[in-house]
Amino acid sequence: MQGAVDDSVRFDLLGPLRAFDGQRELDLGPAKQRAVLAILLLAANRPVPTSRIIDAVWGDEPPANGTNVVQKYVAGLRRVLEPERAPRAAGLLLTLTEAGYRLSVAPGNSDLDLFTSHVREARQLRGAGRLAEAAAELQTALSLWRAEPLAGLTGSYFEATRARLTADRAAAVEDWAQLELEQGHQQSLLPELSRLVAEFPLHERLRGVQMHALYRAGRQAEALATYREARTRLVSTHGVEPGSALQHLHQQILQNDPTLIAPQSGPAPTPASQAAPAAFGWPAPPPPQYWSPEVPVQAGEPETLKWQDWAVKFAAAAVPIISVGMLAGPLVGILAIRRRSVQLGAAAVGYLAATVTGALLIDTSSDEITSDTDGLGVALVIATALICAIHVGVIVPRRTQRAPGLDPRRQYARQLAAEHPQIARQLGIGRPDLPNQFEDGGLIDINDAPEPVLRRLPGVSAEQAALIVADRTHRGPFRSVEDLSARGLFPSPIPPQVAEVLLIIRVEDTVDEDRR
Repeated sequence: MQGAVDDSVRFDLLGPLRAFDGQRELDLGPAKQRAVLAILLLAANRPVPTSRIIDAVWGDEPPANGTNVVQKYVAGLRRVLEPERAPRAAGLLLTLTEAGYRLSVAPGNSDLDLFTSHVREARQLRGAGRLAEAAAELQTALSLWRAEPLAGLTGSYFEATRARLTADRAAAVEDWAQLELEQGHQQSLLPELSRLVAEFPLHERLRGVQMHALYRAGRQAEALATYREARTRLVSTHGVEPGSALQHLHQQILQNDPTLIAPQSGPAPTPASQAAPAAFGWPAPPPPQYWSPEVPVQAGEPETLKWQDWAVKFAAAAVPIISVGMLAGPLVGILAIRRRSVQLGAAAVGYLAATVTGALLIDTSSDEITSDTDGLGVALVIATALICAIHVGVIVPRRTQRAPGLDPRRQYARQLAAEHPQIARQLGIGRPDLPNQFEDGGLIDINDAPEPVLRRLPGVSAEQAALIVADRTHRGPFRSVEDLSARGLFPSPIPPQVAEVLLIIRVEDTVDEDRR
């Protein structure tokens, strides 16, 4: 640390510009005079040419007699900073050199100098492994900030300086948060992180610390929601995806990576292999994994089909046969749209092309097969109808049974909806009719999904879908899936194929969060 503050003039830049002589605050005069002082302070103990002062204070509109104006403001500052100086005596604090005006500031006599010194000391302590002392130094440094630096001073020079100083503060905040996390202080850190992330919403490193802390505190769903919110903001503001480090941390949280867990023994610093280093220096991320829209049935209890399911199978398989293949393409196309499947869409195009080609090869002027071309056309149409019938019979009705708990997408979506309903609604969870911002595994929000979406649910008739919408409109939102039975809309218990995909995002909770 540099020398302690003495009894001479002290300056504050980390907020509105101020100067003190002992405990007495000095009147720094008009705005332009304060601006001149700020420029000299930012280059403390170094000469600043008059031309540079003019450019910084007046920008593109300098006064005609700029040098004289600067001299006038310097004289005014000397009267304020050195009131006992004789009128024509040389200044001791603010002097004129061959290279320009120089403001002498003792070490530690400006809050900016103190901030820089504490940050430098913290980094040295961290390098020595003294994490608690380093965090304390950073807390002291950050406590010097009162408000926006150089508040009230306008112009491009001060805007750029403000941005630079704010970036320095953000870096110190991130260093401090990382140190607290490495010491295992995630519980006490989280409330402050919420405030800091709101102040620096686009700082990925701070988001990463928040995600890591939430995960260590057992709040996995909130950690994932934090990533989604950060990604949405980055994409909407800058059109870019989060960096590889934040994406990798997101994958680690999804996979419950054990290296993210803090050690159990006290607040000792976390080994480098178990903590995210200060510079986000995590290992390179693994290749991305993409979820397919057609999720296969997971291993678990064998699927059992009821007679209604077999009836649907035979009816669907009969359509291409009865229509002699003419409805094969449209039928599979409808399935592709309902299931949002690219593979089924390609199959629909193939069936349609085969049927049309076969029909074109058949000579319609005769009732008999008179040529090889006719025979080829008939064979192509019949083969298309049979293949499509088998295909449709296999995939209809859609197999929705899966072993409980094997789909992590639904698990995370349900946790997020239960703990943060407002975020869940913003991400479109349970709303396949909205742009997909969160892969929820095909869940349907019974309180918000429109009637056409409810009609597509397995085991839900068009009449039931209409009744659900009417009931929630007149009697209020459902509080649980069992409410569907309590209100007479479904038998009790709810059929498994329905209950598995239903989601309840309580409307009252979102209102309560809005009020908080």
